[in-house]
Amino acid sequence: MSPRATIDSDAPKRVLVTGGSRGIGRAVCKQLAADGYDVAINYHSNEAAAREAAAEVEAAGRTATLLAFDVADRAATGAALAADVEANGAYFGVVCNAGIRADAAFPTIKGDDWDRVLRTNLDAFYNVLQPLTMPMIRARRGGRIVVMTSLAGLAGNRGQTSYAASKAGLIGAAKSLAQELAKRKITVNCVAPGLIETEMIEGAMVESLANMIPMQRLGKPEEVAAVVSFLFSEGAAYITGETISVNGGMM
Repeated sequence: MSPRATIDSDAPKRVLVTGGSRGIGRAVCKQLAADGYDVAINYHSNEAAAREAAAEVEAAGRTATLLAFDVADRAATGAALAADVEANGAYFGVVCNAGIRADAAFPTIKGDDWDRVLRTNLDAFYNVLQPLTMPMIRARRGGRIVVMTSLAGLAGNRGQTSYAASKAGLIGAAKSLAQELAKRKITVNCVAPGLIETEMIEGAMVESLANMIPMQRLGKPEEVAAVVSFLFSEGAAYITGETISVNGGMM
């Protein structure tokens, strides 16, 4: 059982999860709802999957809000979040989870694919968090920010230069923001999953991948969500600027 967050009765209880309709994001939405948070679920195009995620949040007795925008689109993201904060108030927490891959050997990477990965994975850190940070500060009740990085961002990976670059950049950005927000009691941490059973590895040779992992299996989205839950808990209030790996022992 994952640690349950302790939420002050006077504190905001809303959390935004980007890319919350599928995979790790959906598991995070479900877990945080079980922890007592209302959840705003960001999605880009798959409304049906987002509604399924919202139903899981509501089944836990919490309120779900659907926010459709592309995190790579700065203007659209800013407009959607400004309207939501105006209507519902500042968030207590944000989980930056949305991300994409466009794997290729470096000599064959197309410029458009490089730009698309960096804009979706790394630029979204600014696009999402910049409009939300001052409202969180003004609320004067602390908060939690969790950024989903990757084992590739820590160790690199063949064929994933763009993905690894974006995820490594997120770690540096999160460490810097953690220092800026620490005195506001807003923690900023990263979670770095390894090989997890999601659509990101759909079609891959699961048995072959499992043989690369000391634990001899792929991780589950719920196991990543449990770490996010801990970082949102009171027990993690003194942890900031850190990266926690969830990878079954891979180095």
